[in-house]
Amino acid sequence: MKKKIALFDLDHTLIPFDSDYEWNEFTIALGWRDGVEFRRANDAFFAQYKAGTLNIHDYVRFATQAIRDKGATESIAARARFIRASVLKGVQKPALELVQRHQQAGDEVVIVTATNEFVTRPIADAFGVSELIAIELVRNSRGEYTGDILGTPSFREGKVTRVESWLAARSLSWRDVETTFYSDSMNDLPLLERATHPVATNPDAALRQLAIGRGWRILDLF
Repeated sequence: MKKKIALFDLDHTLIPFDSDYEWNEFTIALGWRDGVEFRRANDAFFAQYKAGTLNIHDYVRFATQAIRDKGATESIAARARFIRASVLKGVQKPALELVQRHQQAGDEVVIVTATNEFVTRPIADAFGVSELIAIELVRNSRGEYTGDILGTPSFREGKVTRVESWLAARSLSWRDVETTFYSDSMNDLPLLERATHPVATNPDAALRQLAIGRGWRILDLF
């Protein structure tokens, strides 16, 4: 029998918000960033994301500015407060139970997100998921983040590449596994098309229309 793997996007799929945006809103509240300037730039990036034209390298440099300015120690302490104040209340029962059903069935559960590892690692932990494929960040010789991405970003087609690398590290290929992938966004179309069982989850309008046309399962968790 093939190994069963449940792949989950994170933002707007397992949680009803964008974790990167909420983290940056949290840093604004701390006084780490200028709110007006951040929201102006973030709105422009979000419009590019929806249009499928986002340069992920430019966005990650923008999104990691606060932790680069403040350094690892202060940023990690603030992140712990962020998880308690803003994230845990967003972990809703239907999403948590879905993950747990896969785990109880013996499926390997992996979160595959285009948000960076600094923000998403504790969120994956909150779901009880140890396997996280996220955007990895380059550190310099002093252990400080540089704003650059390490390796292939887990974004659009990069999610397929990163999952393939994750499988290869376990001596597996697509032929050896039966995959279910849950996502809300057309940006994840490459991995949805590669998965054995694509599930349009809380889908945006474009993905919902596509899923209906292709006969894909549609799941509204929120």
